[in-house]
Amino acid sequence: MRNAREFNFDGLVGPSHNYAGLSFGNVASFSNVKSASNPKLAALQGLAKMRALAARGFAQALLPPQDRPNFRLLRSVGFSGSDADVLAQAWKASPVILACAWSASPMWTANAATVSPSADSGDGRSHFTPANLNNKLHRAFEHSQSARSLRAIFGDERHFAVHDALPGTPAFGDEGAANHTRLCASHGAAAVEMFVYGRVEFDASAPAPKRYPARQTLEASQAVARLHGLADERTVYIQQNPEVIDQGVFHNDVIAVGNGNVLFYHEQAFADEARGLARLRGAMAGVGAELEAIRVDTKQVAVADAVASYLFNSQLLSKADGKMALVIPQECQENAAVANYLQGLVASGGAVDELIHFDLRQSMRNGGGPACLRLRVALNDAEAAAMHQGVVMTEALYHTLVAWVEKHYRDRLEPQDLADPALALEVHAALEELSRILGLPGLYAL
Repeated sequence: MRNAREFNFDGLVGPSHNYAGLSFGNVASFSNVKSASNPKLAALQGLAKMRALAARGFAQALLPPQDRPNFRLLRSVGFSGSDADVLAQAWKASPVILACAWSASPMWTANAATVSPSADSGDGRSHFTPANLNNKLHRAFEHSQSARSLRAIFGDERHFAVHDALPGTPAFGDEGAANHTRLCASHGAAAVEMFVYGRVEFDASAPAPKRYPARQTLEASQAVARLHGLADERTVYIQQNPEVIDQGVFHNDVIAVGNGNVLFYHEQAFADEARGLARLRGAMAGVGAELEAIRVDTKQVAVADAVASYLFNSQLLSKADGKMALVIPQECQENAAVANYLQGLVASGGAVDELIHFDLRQSMRNGGGPACLRLRVALNDAEAAAMHQGVVMTEALYHTLVAWVEKHYRDRLEPQDLADPALALEVHAALEELSRILGLPGLYAL
């Protein structure tokens, strides 16, 4: 067993953070469509979270924002001329497509990729597969820049393998780590990797949601496991409950979260709870770990309250004392049922004995909480040394990035601002400077 730490790579919110309401099935995103956003505040809220967790001793890093607008998308669907011409044509002909090109969704790095640490993979390297996110137009182009960023940070092929995204077809709909959980005795030990899927492409008789789309397929999960060289006996596939997808639970991380040997989940999370837990327990016994399942009953917290507060879109973090902290959005404290449940959870004497809450309202209004904002990467000492160090959160980097945000970000963005060529120039200038700050020249094809 190697010494290892779990790094949380939070998405740095970009200068064009906006509320386009593009994600059908994501209740928060859809309900705030076309509201004015505050990119500066969104970025500062995210940076404050990263700084606070780094100061507590948790391994914290960041993934840079993606370039916006996506002119490649706009030109591929027939808008032409100068960049200003393209924006004007798209605003007139299809504001929705223009909004897709300005999508703020890459800030949620839980969707950037699925990660299997070296302790789990067949070749002893850490494996990354960028998610194709092909269920939504505004996200379907993200994987190319996600792969570019991951290869820039994890470029040492002795330690890391960054794959291409799966084929962009419905059969391989892949939403990344938002539907993936690693359960283990310790971060450096061999683990059980749990993939949660919403539907089965090649079995028409399999259950599926009726109102909202199931974005993750079983076939995609199996393909990622093959690419990463995961052992069959340590890989578990569980179907998400179609009924909760239809209640706005668009990813598993909206209804369940795991860390170490703990799985914190709602009783309605899975299509076959008993069978799924039995398979997890059996697989975990094979790696010398015992599953601790924390089940939240519907009578304690209704699904609607879980979705509204993003109770399960929290981070479970291992502390030095062997206990765990639950990182929650402020909304959890403001929902009476959720706050009451959490008070009892911390007082119960179980694995979770601390709550850490943050104001992430700008992210929450766009449909993502603490867990959406981070990609988990367990690294041993040699791997941590081999990755690019410029993205690791330090006090100095925090202050540098705050000054960068104050210099480049607007504090109000309206839907019509997406047609403004000046905004595109502002974003490009900001990202050019950011690539220098992070020591990642050439990160963007500007």
